[in-house]
Amino acid sequence: MNARMESRIILGLATSLALAACNAGPNFKLPDVMLPSKWKSGGAASVSDLPMPDEWWKLFGSADLNRLENQALESNQELRGALARVETARALVGVQAADWFPQLSMKNGMNYERLSQTSFGANLPAGITLPPLQRRRFQNVFELGWELDLWGRVRRGVEGAKASGAAAAEMLSAQRLSIAAEVARLYFLAHSLDRQVQVVNETIDLRQEALNLQDSRFRGGLANEMDVSRARTELELARNDLAALERQRGNSENALAVMCGQLPSTFRLAKNARLPSPPRVPGAMPSTLLQRRPDIRAAEQKMREANAQIGVAKASFYPAFSIGGTGGLESIGAANFYDARSRVLTIGPNMTLPIFQGGKLRGNLAASKARYEEALASYQQSILKALQEVEDSMLDVRAYTRQKAALDAALAAARDTERLAQLRYDKGLASYFEVVDANRTVLNAKLLAAQVEGQRLIATVAMLKALGGGWQ
Repeated sequence: MNARMESRIILGLATSLALAACNAGPNFKLPDVMLPSKWKSGGAASVSDLPMPDEWWKLFGSADLNRLENQALESNQELRGALARVETARALVGVQAADWFPQLSMKNGMNYERLSQTSFGANLPAGITLPPLQRRRFQNVFELGWELDLWGRVRRGVEGAKASGAAAAEMLSAQRLSIAAEVARLYFLAHSLDRQVQVVNETIDLRQEALNLQDSRFRGGLANEMDVSRARTELELARNDLAALERQRGNSENALAVMCGQLPSTFRLAKNARLPSPPRVPGAMPSTLLQRRPDIRAAEQKMREANAQIGVAKASFYPAFSIGGTGGLESIGAANFYDARSRVLTIGPNMTLPIFQGGKLRGNLAASKARYEEALASYQQSILKALQEVEDSMLDVRAYTRQKAALDAALAAARDTERLAQLRYDKGLASYFEVVDANRTVLNAKLLAAQVEGQRLIATVAMLKALGGGWQ
C-alpha cells in the first residue's frame, strides 16, 4: 500500500510538472517577408551584418553640427518623454512578473458589529437566550495567495510585458534617429538659406551700383527715365527676396532651437554660407539594413506582445489553481485577543473553473487574435514604408546631383549672356531691358544652385534615416 501511494504521489508530481511546462497559445514566429534583391534606383541589395555607425552625422565633417546633435539628444523634451515611456514599460514587466510569486499581506481590523435579532434568533431553539448582538471584532491576520501557473497565463503575460518594454526601447531609438535627422535637416536648410542670402546681398550691391549708374546717365542725358525705373524695380525686387529668405532662415533657427531644447529667443546659429560636401554613398546598399530600423524592430516587438496576449486569453478557458490561506489572531472583544485560543488558520488549494461567462472568454480570445492581425499588418506596412523611404531618398540624392551639374552649366551660360548683354548695351546695340533680364537669369540660377545644394544634403540625411542610421 505504501509503495502504491508513493507511486501515485510521484506520478501526480510528474503530471503537475508536465502541466506546468505548458504554455497556452501559439509560440511567436517572425513572418516571412519578401525583400527586393536590388533597388529600383540601382545597386544590388547584398546581405551584410556590418554594424552601422551610431553618430552618423559625423560623416558630414561639421563640428557645429556635431555640437547641435549632442545638445538635442541631451535636452530634447520629446526624447525625455520617450525615455520615461521606456522606464514605465520596464517597471510594468516587474509588475507582471510578480504574479509568479506568492502574495502575502497583513490585515488588521477592529469592527463594530450588530447582529439582527430577528434573523439570528430564528435559528435558535425556543427558550434559548440570545447572545449579545452588539460586539467588537478584532483581527490581525496574514493572507496568502499563490496562483499555480499551470497553463502559462502568467508566463505569457510576462512575455507580453517584456515585448512591450522592448518595443518602447525601440521607439526611443526611432525617436532619437528622427530627432537627429531633423536637427541635421534644419541645420543644412538654415545654411542653404545663408548662401542664398549671400547671393541676394551681392545682387543688391550690384543693382544699387546699376541704379546709381543709370541715374547718373539719365542726368547726363545718356539714358532715359525708363532705364532708371527698371533699375530701381530690380533693386527693390531683390530686397523683397532678401526679406523672404531672412524670414525663412529665422523660422529654421527657431525650429532648431526647439529641437535642441532651447528657448528660441536666446538661441543663435552662426551664419555660414559654406555647405559641406555630402558623404560618398556606396553603390550598393544591403536590404538587410531595413531590418535594423528601430521602427521595424518596434513593430516586431508589438507583434510579440499581441501574440503573447493570445496565450493569456486561451489560458482563461482552463481551470485556475491556487493556494490560499489566512493565519493570525481573531477575537470578539479585546480582552482575550492575544490568547492562544484566538489563533486562526486556514490554508488549502483552490480551483476556479469558468463554466458560463456569456461569451466573454471567446470574445476576449477573438479580440486578441484580431489585435495580432493588426500588429502583423502594421509590421508589414512598416517594412513597405521603409522600402519606399529608401527608394525615394536614393532617387532624390541622384536627382539633386544631376540638377546641380545642370545648374552649374546653366550658371556659366547665364554669366556669358549677362556679359554679352552688358557689352551690347554699352555699344548701344541693345536696350537696358536685355541687361536686366540677363541679370535676373544669373540671380535665379545662383539661388537655384544654392537651394539644390542644400536639398542634396537634406536628401542624404533622409537616406541615412531611411537606412536606420547610416552605413559602414
